Amino acid sequence: MSTQLLVCGADEAGRGPIAGPVVAAAVILDPNQPIEGINDSKKLSEKKRNALSEIIKEKALAWAIAQCDPDEIDQLNILHASMLAMKRAIESLSIAPDKAFIDGNRIPPGLSVPAEAIIGGDAIEQCIGAASILAKVERDRQMLEWHERYPMYEFNKHKAYPTKQHLQLLQQHGVSPIHRKSFRPVKSLLEHPPADHALAKPITKTHNKKQ
Repeated sequence: MSTQLLVCGADEAGRGPIAGPVVAAAVILDPNQPIEGINDSKKLSEKKRNALSEIIKEKALAWAIAQCDPDEIDQLNILHASMLAMKRAIESLSIAPDKAFIDGNRIPPGLSVPAEAIIGGDAIEQCIGAASILAKVERDRQMLEWHERYPMYEFNKHKAYPTKQHLQLLQQHGVSPIHRKSFRPVKSLLEHPPADHALAKPITKTHNKKQ
C-alpha cells in the first residue's frame, strides 16, 4: 500500500514595500478536506483572502508563518530575506513535509527537505496559493498595527508599497523605524534629508502590544 507524499507550498508577501517585514507561509493541505476558491492572493479580494485564511488554518494538516524584519532585510537584501523567511516557515511546520513547492524560480538555500521552484506557482499549486493567502493576510494585519503606531504614513491604505501617496508622506514626515533603509527612496532620503526632518515618533497606545 503506497503512502501519499506530504507536500507543502511556500510563498511570501512583502518584497515590494519599502517598510515593514517580508512575511512567508508554508502550508500542507489535507487532500480529504478540499478548499474551494484558493488562488494567487493578489487575484482575490481582501474579504475573500481573510475568509480563506481562516478556512486554510482550520482545514490544513499543518501551516506556519515566519518573517524577516526590516533590519534583517537591510542586512541580507530582500531576495535573501525572502528566502530565509520561507525557510523559517517550512521548518516551523508541525509536520515535516516530504517535499516543498516554492513559488518563483529559486529554492531557499539550506532547506532540510527536497524542494521544487514553480514560477507562478501560487496560481498552479493549491498549497502554494494557500501559503500566499496566509502570508498576505498576516502581513496586511501587521501593517494595520503599524498604522496605529505611525498613522502619519497611512500604512492602512498602501501597506507600505511605494505609492505616490506613501512617497509624499515619507518626504513630509521622514523615515520611521520600520522603513527599509536599504531601499532607494528611503536610502535617498536618509542621505539627503530636508533640514526640518526628525525621526518619526510612534503613537503610543496601551492596548497595542505589537512592537
